[in-house]
Amino acid sequence: MNNIDFGNYLYQLRKDNNLTQRFVAYQLNVTDKAVSKWEMGKSKPDLDKLKLLATLYNVPLKDLLDCDIKKDVKINKIVLTGGPCAGKTTALTWINNYFSKRGYSVLFVPETATELITNGVAPWTCETNYDYQTFQIRLQKLKEQIFDEAAKKLKNNKILIVCDRGILDNKAYMKNVEFKRVLKELGTSEVKERDSYDAVFHLVSASKGKEEAYTLANNIARSETIEEARILDDKIIAAWTGHPHFRIIDNSTEFEEKLERLLKEITSFLGEPEPFEIERKFLIYFPNIKELENMPNCTKVDITQTYLKSKDGTERRIRARGIDGDYLYYLTEKRNVTPIKRIEVERKLTQDEYLKLLMESDNKLHTIHKTRYCLTENNQYFEIDIYPEWNNQAIMEIELNSEDEKINIPKFIKIIKEVTADNSYKNHQMAKEMPNELVRKRQKN
Repeated sequence: MNNIDFGNYLYQLRKDNNLTQRFVAYQLNVTDKAVSKWEMGKSKPDLDKLKLLATLYNVPLKDLLDCDIKKDVKINKIVLTGGPCAGKTTALTWINNYFSKRGYSVLFVPETATELITNGVAPWTCETNYDYQTFQIRLQKLKEQIFDEAAKKLKNNKILIVCDRGILDNKAYMKNVEFKRVLKELGTSEVKERDSYDAVFHLVSASKGKEEAYTLANNIARSETIEEARILDDKIIAAWTGHPHFRIIDNSTEFEEKLERLLKEITSFLGEPEPFEIERKFLIYFPNIKELENMPNCTKVDITQTYLKSKDGTERRIRARGIDGDYLYYLTEKRNVTPIKRIEVERKLTQDEYLKLLMESDNKLHTIHKTRYCLTENNQYFEIDIYPEWNNQAIMEIELNSEDEKINIPKFIKIIKEVTADNSYKNHQMAKEMPNELVRKRQKN
């Protein structure tokens, strides 16, 4: 278990016993600062102090020791989704074979819609589609919870959970107001459900580019015509747009190469051998916000980004990411390899972890606030960042599969210039500048 997780465990034990850091420090004959460092993951208590903590918190010493030395289990949960006849079934077999050989325990959460429909529970057998979708979401959440718990009990320390479709797929079959209503009744939200997955991979339907391969023969739960399949594919892409790691695998190649591209994307995400990110960045004229917000394939996200004190030249930052007060939290560490290629490692944080890491913020750097519009267009995923200090320009980024991949810029986006290699437009540099300097930079361009 890493230091932060162990620190959180000590923090929770203290809170469960309604004790203050000062009281614990007094009982162990240490300073308040020492207890704080333990709980923030900056250091660990020695064996004598662990014995005293076990007595104070009324837990077996073995629990503390086991927790401290427990191997660092890495569990990744991804979604494999796609339009009708996209190759998902074959892709699941490829994923299992490929990653099992690389030391992963691969767990598959079966497609819930197929389970229900083939066993008599379907939109046309329920009183309303709303009732059916509610049943499907409830069962999906229950299955994922069981697989999440099971993953923590496995002996292997490399675990990949693959969900054959996820909660947001239901949104493609419902009105937005209905989808939000279901989630509210279940005590959750779209942001929490969408971003609960570590990554989402969408296989484009054969109805878009490989029409000759489109068939209904391999799934008795499928009934869409080619045109209906295209519309549904677009709806599913729109439903997942806004996820921080969303990749679309199109039909620009033959089927086997399509699956090879999928494996490459998943491998890159998992950091095998290293988690490379290839990104290009453009300065653009300020977009039509109303137009963006009315597009079904565009999702708005608010981001607050705080930089932490650097370690060994690695850029460290934490983010609060969400909308309307509903946020998830992330820690990201980056190291540049080339001007457009870098190693990036990211993990989710609890709110408590986020608040603790805020105490490590670099006071020489300002917090960045921005509104991000995530846009899927031409099977590519664009992120348009709007800064409060700018009103005539914005930044657009796109993550690529390779350094020479062609970019299909949306027609309504007007490029001022590419700024991929221009450090002055990197968030880290912008965090060094006062708001009035950002305004001058805007006016200069």
